[in-house]
Amino acid sequence: MEQKDYILREIEKIGMIISLIRQKLFGGTKNQSVTVEMQLKDLKEMLLSGINFDLDEFMSLNIEDSNNYLCGFKGFSVENIEYLAESISEICLGKNVSASKKYLEKALQLFELCNLKSKTYSLKRETNIETIKSLLF
Repeated sequence: MEQKDYILREIEKIGMIISLIRQKLFGGTKNQSVTVEMQLKDLKEMLLSGINFDLDEFMSLNIEDSNNYLCGFKGFSVENIEYLAESISEICLGKNVSASKKYLEKALQLFELCNLKSKTYSLKRETNIETIKSLLF
């Protein structure tokens, strides 16, 4: 019972951190001049300081290694992986930046990983996958 409570707290903690990151990056429309590079830098810093998640290292991993990396963090549920994928893809969607392709490919990997791990179908996830695929291919 105590172990289950601990795991649930970890899942909620990671979910809350990723939600706060998303809110900071996308919550307001005050600063439209924020560049993709600045948003990615902020995302990297917040993930590193919040949950010790190294986005640069994570970006270099294939899907199997990415899954193993995520499994190393207690609390990375399918929902939290999907939040991370949405955060990465929202920064790069519609932007014409050379780094965008790499990040969109990683977001696509994460959404596909969610499909493999999840027992439920998500229309939102499938829509995100199709949007990214249309931009990449």
